[in-house]
Formats: sequence, structure tokens, C-alpha cells
Amino acid sequence: MNNKMNHPLITVDGRTLMDRPLEPPNFVVDTLISQGLHILAGSPKVGKSWLALWLVVTVAKGEAVWNMSTRQGTTLYLCLEDSVLRIQNRLFEITEDAPDSVHFCTECALIGQGLEEQVDAFIAAHPDTVLVIINTLQMVRPIHDATYANDYRDLSVLKRLADKHGIAILLIHHLRKEKAEDVFHRISGTTAISGAVDSSFTLVEEKRGSGRARLTCVGRDIEYRELELRRSEENVWELGSDSREEPVLREDRIVVLLSAFMSTRTIFIGTPTELSEKIDPDKSEGITPKKISRLILQSVEALRKNEIQATVRRSNGKRVIELRRADSVDLEGAAEIVPIDPVEALCGDLRAVSRCGE
Repeated sequence: MNNKMNHPLITVDGRTLMDRPLEPPNFVVDTLISQGLHILAGSPKVGKSWLALWLVVTVAKGEAVWNMSTRQGTTLYLCLEDSVLRIQNRLFEITEDAPDSVHFCTECALIGQGLEEQVDAFIAAHPDTVLVIINTLQMVRPIHDATYANDYRDLSVLKRLADKHGIAILLIHHLRKEKAEDVFHRISGTTAISGAVDSSFTLVEEKRGSGRARLTCVGRDIEYRELELRRSEENVWELGSDSREEPVLREDRIVVLLSAFMSTRTIFIGTPTELSEKIDPDKSEGITPKKISRLILQSVEALRKNEIQATVRRSNGKRVIELRRADSVDLEGAAEIVPIDPVEALCGDLRAVSRCGE
């Protein structure tokens, strides 16, 4: 038998997928940088390296980035175009004290020639690692023709590495000098670079030396937004304005709303439309019937910790949401619903999802 037939496609049907609890992506910088692969591109000497340095230090400290909370943990900065002396000098400019959870390295192997193993070893020694920044992408790429296939192959290696460890990897890259209507078309290389990453960021200065720049952001797990930044005397990019007018409805917000809703009852069974009308009658929270099902499925464990058992099921062909408070069901004795990591699923582990529908 042909060996290729020994590996059939593993699929999950739409109904099963929409009824299963899934963990939302983890964000290193809330609503901006999620776990996965990202690229920050800008013109030479625009201030990308200063921004990268500030990011690794700020995340390691667990401090906010432009009013966005961070997931504190170990960070690694592969500053391959800098010397140790330059990094030290810049650290003294941007911070009074750098924590021992931020690490710097000025040399590393290339993609496919040892880099992945080096990162694996670093994370094994520092299992709380959340962010790795590589400055620049070109410094870790093997020498070969600049084709779509090569671009995609190189970045796919780094994408798998980020997904494997559940971390964010940010690549520092360059923009072409040529102007383009879409700034993301100026990212150096083929379109495979933008296609292979989870998010793309471009840093474009208003005028050379002005100290003002626009950070344009687009990605799979974030909404399009533009941040107007200004460079301080300490070479820290500070937030001037944010194009995002309304705050994103976070998963923990649905937990707060449902906890308040269930405080006066022990059980609720109804459609997504009925539930959304009860917890957001004036639509001020922006909760739609489609959105509420997703938010609940991605917050099953958080709701459980708040003593609410949530189930999304079908009854007579319609989707029904069932909520039960702790005093109406033994949560400890109830069958535990383990949320599925979507990263693992997208990496081929769809068996766990598809089996749930059996």
C-alpha cells in the first residue's frame, strides 16, 4: 500500500468545532502581540532597535506597553547587529534598572543550522520565556536566492518554533525605500514574509529626524490599528494616540457580566440571542449572539473558577447556552471540560477536537 495513504486527513466538522471550548490566544502585550510569529519593519535608523530593546525590558518587568498590560516573563533579545557595550549604553538610557529575566545575545546560529536548537535550550533553562526578539531577520537567514519559497520556508521554521513553545517571536526587518499605497507592501522581500507571520508592524517616521512615527499594525489575532508615537529624550517611543476608538471586548469581561447575571439565579438555558439581550440589553458592551457563543466557549475554565458551569449545545437543531451556578451543580464532581489549545490543533492535533463530537 502506498505510504501516503497511511496518513489520512484529520478533519473536524463545523458543528463540532463551533460547540467545543477553545482557549483564546495568549497575549504577551494585550491586544497587540500574541503568541506566534511577528515582524516589525522600518527604515534604517528609524528607531526599531530602540523600540525592540524597550519591549524586551518592559515585558520582563511586567510593565504596561502603551497602556496595554503585559504577560510578565523571561525575554530574550538576539541583538545581532549590536555590541555588548552599545546594549549597555542604551540600557542606561531607557531604564534605571534591568531585571535578570531579560537576556541579551550578540551571536547565534542560522535558521536550520542550529538556531532552533539554541532557542529550545534557552527555553528549557528558562521555561517562563514569553518573548524572543531577533534583530535582524536577515542576520539569521542562510544565504540563498530571495524567492517566495525560500522566504516562506525560513519563516515557517520560526513560526513552528513560536507555536511549539507558546511564545511570541518578533523579527526586526527593513522597509523598501520605494513608496507604496499600502505600507505593508514596502516590507523587504516577497509577500511570503507577510503571509507567514501572525502580525505585521511597520514603523514609519513622519519626517527623518522628527522623532514622530506611526506604528501600523495588522494581524490574524488583532484588529487593524495605527499608533502615533513620539520619541522621548531617553529614546523611548511613547504613545501619542491610538486609532482604536473602542476597547476590545476581552474574554474576562464576559466572565464579569455572566457572574453578575448568574448572581440572582441558579440556572439559565436559552439561545445566544436571548442571553445577549439579557446581559447587554442596550448593546453598550457590543455583545452579539455570534460573539457571545465564542466568548463563552473560550472562557469555560475562567467561568468554572467563578463557580459557573457553561455548556454550549444543540437542542432541536438550535444552539443553546446552559449556565449553572455552583449551588445548583457539583462542579467538583462534574465532568471536567478541558479547553483545547488552538495552536496545537492548527499544528495537526485535530484528533482531540474531532473526537469530542463522537
